[in-house]
Amino acid sequence: MKWRTLPEYDFNGTRIYRELQKIGYEGSINPLYRALKRIDEQGRSRTTAATIRIETPVGDQAQFDWSPYDMVIGQEIKRVYCFTMILAACRKKAICFSLTCDGEAIYEAIQELFEDLGGVTLELLIDNPKALVIDNDYQSEEEIRYNPKALLVAAHLGTELNACNCYWPRTKGKVEKPYQYIEEQFIKGSSFKTMEALNLAGKAFINAWNHETHSTTRRIPDEYFETEEKHTLLPLPTKRLRLKSLIKRIVSNDSYIHINTNQYSLPVDYVAQTVWYRIVYGFRIEVYTIDDQMIINVEASDGRHGLFKQEAHYAAIVPLASKSIPQIRRDFTRLFENGQHYLDEASRHFQQPTYHARKILELTDLYKTEDLDQILGYGLAHGLLDIKSIKSLLRDHFFEIIFQNKENKTKMSGYEHEPELIRSCDYYENQQEVITL
Repeated sequence: MKWRTLPEYDFNGTRIYRELQKIGYEGSINPLYRALKRIDEQGRSRTTAATIRIETPVGDQAQFDWSPYDMVIGQEIKRVYCFTMILAACRKKAICFSLTCDGEAIYEAIQELFEDLGGVTLELLIDNPKALVIDNDYQSEEEIRYNPKALLVAAHLGTELNACNCYWPRTKGKVEKPYQYIEEQFIKGSSFKTMEALNLAGKAFINAWNHETHSTTRRIPDEYFETEEKHTLLPLPTKRLRLKSLIKRIVSNDSYIHINTNQYSLPVDYVAQTVWYRIVYGFRIEVYTIDDQMIINVEASDGRHGLFKQEAHYAAIVPLASKSIPQIRRDFTRLFENGQHYLDEASRHFQQPTYHARKILELTDLYKTEDLDQILGYGLAHGLLDIKSIKSLLRDHFFEIIFQNKENKTKMSGYEHEPELIRSCDYYENQQEVITL
């Protein structure tokens, strides 16, 4: 005889009530409904709260997510997005902040955080935003449809995307749980002048946290990573994948490029050249050469029609001396002890004393300021004030003047060499003859 298993049935309250009456129950149906309701509530509570903890081997999985916060950045409240990634095995974490959470920011953050962690895992557990997942219906038997751009990023890194079930955040609980700590210990009450300052502080905070013992593994994430997980990670790509085309700009003659009504300086070597830029995370401007070498990255301004100059970009063409007469006088008297004396004397001999002073200032590129000052003193003492005479002294009498001044200073200090410590060169010649014999 072939035995079959009867199907399981869910009986409603009325059917159960009738069956109970058959075996002698004489009460009303209301207590039965109350009992069934308690049983139903207990069942739902158990199934929603119960979770099986999953621990993955080293190198297998990283989890990625983000959370929005309102923070004070540069005197105003801004909505920032905190991207985080955690290695599931050792619990080492990485963090970065953005003003945007669109696809471009997400793809950039995934790559940056893997770089911060020092390698790539075989799998990346993710949530279901449209930038990563197009369709994920756990009730159907269809494959998850990932965003093609997200798949390109995953292929570039060498990892495989794994989307958790929709509306079931516990699947990636390892990366969800730290947000409470980040908010309480770092976000609350903090303000930063710039987004770059926020990112630097955030990375320092997370690196310090990685040195603390984890409450679940009872191990220090950084030590766990170094001893067991680091060598299992896939190598990082040589460069990041950019899915959005760069924007072209031509550098102006005064070495600026225009971006969103503002102007940002570049090193003068790039004047009149074509460069390319992109804006990352809604605030970071990255500028590249035509062969994809980064020139600078600078934080974008919130304002309009601003001019943002870095003095170092103009170092190669900065004049050694100002052409402004008042500035020449200020620089000359600031640099040289004999400066004011020289200007006073030169004004008695020349129609344009600052012309000669400016030419002398240009010599600071070749000579020490203190040496030029001594030459000026010598010129003042001997009536040699014009630039040609100063250059002649530098060319023909530099060492004589400098060493004579040093000798005079030594004598004025009251110190003289003892005779026995000073030897003629003949002494060393005689010693050489003795050695030869």
